[in-house]
Amino acid sequence: MAQLRQEADPGEAGLDPEALGRLDRHFAGLVEAGRLPGFLVSVARGGRVAHLTTHGLRDISAGLRVEPDTLWRVYSMTKPVTAVAALLLVEEGRLSLDDPVADHLPVFADPRVYVSGSGSEVKTRPAAGPILVRHLLTHTSGLTFGFYHTHPVDALYRAAGLESSVPPGADLAETVEVYASLPLQFEPGTEWNYSVASNVLGRVIEVVSGQPLDAFFAERIFTPLGMTDAGFHVTDEQAPRLSEMYGEKEGGGGIEPIPGLPLRGRPRFLSGSGGMVCSARDYHRFMELLRRRGELDGVRLLAPETVDLMTRNHLPGGADLRSFGSRPAHDEPGNEGVGFGLNCSVVIDPSRTQAPSGLGAYGWSGVATTTFWVDPGRDLTVQFMTQVRPRTSHTVFKDLKRLVHEAALSGRTPLSGRRGA
Repeated sequence: MAQLRQEADPGEAGLDPEALGRLDRHFAGLVEAGRLPGFLVSVARGGRVAHLTTHGLRDISAGLRVEPDTLWRVYSMTKPVTAVAALLLVEEGRLSLDDPVADHLPVFADPRVYVSGSGSEVKTRPAAGPILVRHLLTHTSGLTFGFYHTHPVDALYRAAGLESSVPPGADLAETVEVYASLPLQFEPGTEWNYSVASNVLGRVIEVVSGQPLDAFFAERIFTPLGMTDAGFHVTDEQAPRLSEMYGEKEGGGGIEPIPGLPLRGRPRFLSGSGGMVCSARDYHRFMELLRRRGELDGVRLLAPETVDLMTRNHLPGGADLRSFGSRPAHDEPGNEGVGFGLNCSVVIDPSRTQAPSGLGAYGWSGVATTTFWVDPGRDLTVQFMTQVRPRTSHTVFKDLKRLVHEAALSGRTPLSGRRGA
């Protein structure tokens, strides 16, 4: 069984071993304090893993340790994979970023935009223009999440059974029809609001490709990249390696087991927004595909220019996420100096970010406190895996960026451009 392994000495890769030791001790301290069950962190330079640490437990009650082959629910780290899937179809000429979504999903033919009121008194008007595929990829579609509790349209989502983004028992096609029946928060393309858009994009991929989303991912991404543990559910053979899911106890006081996807057996709802499970090795290979601008081990999935397009800022007016601070935003960490590409964040002004970041660094995070980023300037790929859904904001991602920054020494290394795993 293939698993992630350390391939290079940190010093040879331009990383400070003492700083990496501080990183490990910091997160081990969170485990000992009962804030994390366990974790895996990897730092690679030039494609070669120069730091790999596993610590703590993947299942506290069973006493099972985190191992390099542990499987993780990556939740919203699914979104960049969904972006790559869509871009494969774009390169083939079967989809365009400027296609109206209604060309593929007619239920979106007549979108309406919120004007005023709440509940049954909500007033709407016809949208000035269509929702485009690019709006789904950039979260500028006007769609939202039901769990935000900050806008009257959020309440309409909850009333429609979308508190958890999917009506009980519904599949992807049925769920997207419910989304389409609800008003948009704003005109498509004018603002940013993190939303269910990637689920809609997943359905677009299904319709255009003629395949279920999991089959398309497997055939076009997972198999070519050798992501042997990636998917939308775990098999009986894989199940013992899946980490238990935890949540913070109400009022503090540690963590406790909570339900978590994926379940055994193929799910009815295939979420392009957050349905993936994978190993650290799998996600390392996906990060490497991006770092190498669309190619890995002689297999090219995307043109370099397409990856460049994915990983540059697409927000209206070149703004950063802080510009849309009145709307719920993903803490990745902080929004100043951070723009948004195609289903990933991108650093546009390192002087304004809340944690040390390289210009052009891009990535995303998941609700279970998983995160990754690629820093082209420093030739770094970093991932952090655990399984805790926090009740409040935390500093895990901000601390991780600071500690990795401290470890990264200046300049390129002789390892640049080479890879393993």
